[in-house]
Parts: sequence; structure tokens; C-alpha cells
Amino acid sequence: MPAVLLVLAFGLGAIEVVVQQARLTDAAADGARSLARGDAPTTAITRMAEAVGDVSTRIGGSGDFICVTLDQSAAGPAALTLLSVTGKGCALGDAASGEGGGDR
Repeated sequence: MPAVLLVLAFGLGAIEVVVQQARLTDAAADGARSLARGDAPTTAITRMAEAVGDVSTRIGGSGDFICVTLDQSAAGPAALTLLSVTGKGCALGDAASGEGGGDR
């Protein structure tokens, strides 16, 4: 019976980490879109922190894209493993999106 409970705990912990990673990715994508619209970095970071809690935030770019990477310690039973969970999102910046208008 203890082995079954241990396997169940590991399974539930793995599911919790996957859900946490999905939340981080969603928050990072929202933050990248916010920055691409021209919002201040402090505003975007505050919104992301409200969505997922205490996170380490990295903002960078790749060509015309603005990318946000969020890192957070694993929650729940996986916290015992000192695992770090990461989510990344990118958005096309306003300058590259053809803001001047025109026909396509």
C-alpha cells in the first residue's frame, strides 16, 4: 500500500508541474503581448506576478519579437526536488507589425 501511495503522489506532483508550466507560459505570452503593445515593463511584470505569483522574469528580443521568460520553483510535492519550472512567450513588436497602416 505505501508503494501505491508513493506512485500516486509522484503522479499528482507531475500533473501539478505540467499545470504550473502551462500557467507560466500563458502569463509569459500575455506579458510579451503587453510589452509589444508598448506597455511599460513594470506594468507587464506586475500583471504577470499577479497571475502566477513570485517569479523570475527575463525580457529579451529576437529580431522583431519581444520574448518573456518566467522561472518559478516547482509547487506542491515537486518542491522537494528543487525543480525549476519555466514558461516562455513571444510577440511581434509594434514597430515590426506595420503600424503605419497600408494595404496588405
